[in-house]
Amino acid sequence: MLPSGVRRPTRRCRGITISCTGVKIKEVVTLSTGDGHGGSLTVKAVVTVQSTAAGVLGSLLGFSKLTDGVKDLLGKSLLLELVSAQLDPKTGLEKETLPAYARRASKEGNLITYEATFEVGEDFGTIGGVFVTNDQSKELFVKDIKLVTSNPNATLPTFTCNSWVASKSDNPEKRLFFINKQSYLPAQTPNGLVRLRAKELAILRGNGQGERKSFERIYDYDVYNDLGEPDDDVDKTRPVLGGSKEYPYPRRCRTGRPKSKKDPKSETRSGSFYVPRDEAFSEVKSANFSVKTFRSVLRAVVPSIQSAIIDVHLGFPYFTAIDSLFSEGLNLPKLEGAGLLRGVLPRLVRTVTDGKQEVLLFETPEMIDRDKFSWLRDEEFARQCLAGINPYAIELLETFPIVSKLDPKVYGPADSAITEEILEKEIKGVMTMQEALENKRLFILDYHDLFLPYVHKVRELKDTTLYGSRTIFFLTDEGRLSPLVIELTRPASATKPQWKQVFRPSSDATENWLWKHAKSHVRAHDSCHHELISHWLRTHCCVEPYSIAAHRQLSEIHPIYRLLHPHFRYTMEINALARQALINAGGIIEIAFSPLKYSIEISSVAYDQSWRFDMEALPADLIRRYATTTKSVIFRRFPRSNGVHWRRGMAVEDATAEHGLRLTIEDYPFAKDGLLIWSAIEEWVRDYVSHYYPTASEVTGDVELQAWWHDVRTKGHGDKQDEPWWPKLESPEALSQTLTTIIWVASAHHAAVNFGQYHFGGYFPNRPSIARTKMPTEDDDEKSFERFLKRPEASLLRCLPSQIQATVVMAVLDVLSNHSEDEEYLGGAPEAAWAEEPAIKSAFESFSVRLKEIEGLIDARNSDPELRNRFGAGLVPYELMKPFSAPGVTGKGVPNSVSI
Repeated sequence: MLPSGVRRPTRRCRGITISCTGVKIKEVVTLSTGDGHGGSLTVKAVVTVQSTAAGVLGSLLGFSKLTDGVKDLLGKSLLLELVSAQLDPKTGLEKETLPAYARRASKEGNLITYEATFEVGEDFGTIGGVFVTNDQSKELFVKDIKLVTSNPNATLPTFTCNSWVASKSDNPEKRLFFINKQSYLPAQTPNGLVRLRAKELAILRGNGQGERKSFERIYDYDVYNDLGEPDDDVDKTRPVLGGSKEYPYPRRCRTGRPKSKKDPKSETRSGSFYVPRDEAFSEVKSANFSVKTFRSVLRAVVPSIQSAIIDVHLGFPYFTAIDSLFSEGLNLPKLEGAGLLRGVLPRLVRTVTDGKQEVLLFETPEMIDRDKFSWLRDEEFARQCLAGINPYAIELLETFPIVSKLDPKVYGPADSAITEEILEKEIKGVMTMQEALENKRLFILDYHDLFLPYVHKVRELKDTTLYGSRTIFFLTDEGRLSPLVIELTRPASATKPQWKQVFRPSSDATENWLWKHAKSHVRAHDSCHHELISHWLRTHCCVEPYSIAAHRQLSEIHPIYRLLHPHFRYTMEINALARQALINAGGIIEIAFSPLKYSIEISSVAYDQSWRFDMEALPADLIRRYATTTKSVIFRRFPRSNGVHWRRGMAVEDATAEHGLRLTIEDYPFAKDGLLIWSAIEEWVRDYVSHYYPTASEVTGDVELQAWWHDVRTKGHGDKQDEPWWPKLESPEALSQTLTTIIWVASAHHAAVNFGQYHFGGYFPNRPSIARTKMPTEDDDEKSFERFLKRPEASLLRCLPSQIQATVVMAVLDVLSNHSEDEEYLGGAPEAAWAEEPAIKSAFESFSVRLKEIEGLIDARNSDPELRNRFGAGLVPYELMKPFSAPGVTGKGVPNSVSI
């Protein structure tokens, strides 16, 4: 018996026309059922459901176990309805669905199959979709629905679902799955699916009201108003990021929780951090799925470290004490559920002394394993600007003298203390400073204007300090960078004038130790810039709006949705986890990075001052300084700026060079390898786009595509919606470049700044997250300077992170750098729909082959002794752009998406 309102069609015909792909291919079958009613096609639907730990536990508790068991026994727990892709030619209305209950058929491991049988008549036409109603008390994870028939002439579709279907008691709305072996632009949608396509998008958009529930699939926007906890502690009040000129920011997924009582602009952090149900797959992934591992570190290991180290400000007394983290480990208090935690975190949590003591024992980072003292060398300090985990910060210095853009009335004189005489002394007669400038031999890490406005604010906090900094490098004849000087600046205040000092490498003992101190400050600045801007802001934070907009405006049968979807997997889930424990008030970032409570606020400043979509493409990012036009255009292949002077200058356009670019530093491993990946993505996307959009009219006439891009600009990045540099999707070329940029950021950009974090930051003196003490020379404090002179090593250790800061960050970096066994890599498995389109299948295969070729090219480069920034005794080879990786902390591999 079927539910009320669902009628079973009664018409039977001998000539059966079944279209499996929804396009032109049709299989004509003539059957005889032997029942006296003529011919029909008997179709069996096989539904594969994957059980989860949470689902099994729920089924064992309470009354639901009994009711669900009865429904399974009676075959009433899962209702399927086949949907025709054609309207009824007589009425012009949608045809009635073909309903049937699916009975539980088998169980193998955690996979359960249900089967339903349909009699499909000739007048039903093309199968365009299937409705699923879950009458059980718990949600189901539906992997796929296969339609099969005994007739050899009929080819029927498989619905690849990989999606949660809520219980009817939670959500009475039927769940619709479209066929996924064919993609349709909106204007090409079969007429029987037009209304359903629009309705499904409306469901995903929601109405913007109420608090989101865990089973929902609604994608909507909100500002970052849930980082603080003012109701819990007024000191945990944080500004709302996004929606204002003061704090512009990308948008996150809306949760709709109640507002704070003490700060009505903020949202409370009570309850769960909602993500649309299909964005949270960790329950059906393997136990070592990286998000689950990360959650374990944040919820169990970090609190254990905090309880094991009583004094939160206690530093390391000797460098040998740092070394002991890799040989002896840190004793942890007894962990509840330690056995399970060891299974999830085998690299970190070990059992020693006959199982009576839990120890946090770190693996020796690759960099230190190869050369224990490499972090002390100036050459390695410089090399990591090109082949480390923040290769986005180094810039060409093309104008001199260096002048700040900040208001001198507020911050003090704008001129840098770095003079021509100082630089020429450090260049040591190789050439004049002017010649070095003209020959593009001077480069800069500039963290002066970004951090200087926060120096006094940060210094009001305990156990930290901050400067504005500039570091100048010289490009040697061997193609390597050599650091010349570091300038540290403290801005003027009401009680003190501006202070600035230039530090230089020296053989003098005192000057050499001051240089080491200054490098530690710059390294801390670079760590903050890397984590807050290159990593969090430019990948995690900026990609989420692209994903939200895609789900709101692009149907799942839209070809661009299918192109982008692999590059959005798990991003919202990992970002929600970051808001819970990483970037929130009192979270990991705020306890361990120099700006402390101002850290994420600084990322808003960077978004305001420097983020722009057209410069997120790798070629444009490398070029930047040549941006001179007043609007975003496509000049040759790369966009230009709106008159702002960008200083990156790491490449110039050159039609005769590989990829159309000539690098300013030829041996720039990130750029050199990154351009290989960029070009491969670009070619794949261009082939894909040209297949569906042969002319500009298809692009401009695609209402869903235009709505998606409008959503990205005006909602997801609404604080920058009026900027002139946004690309206009008016041609296949503009669309290809836009999509290539998004895919690059979500895959290779993120890989470049993420998966080497433990290699280079696991030994924290190389990349300290915080510098806690001022330079010994800043104030006329004779006692402080005397302590520095007597024990400079102890002075440097006091500047480095505390024990709790270091170990917490090391634990987090270890997990962030890890690839799970089920990682999904760029160019790996194709989407199901691509296999059905010969042109798309061929293009993806070429893309995949090219990525495998790139692996070999990178290996060859790492073996070339002429490339001194990637080859040499004790050097970590640059492998972050190698597309594929084995599981674990490998320092290579480019996953599809920002998934950790």
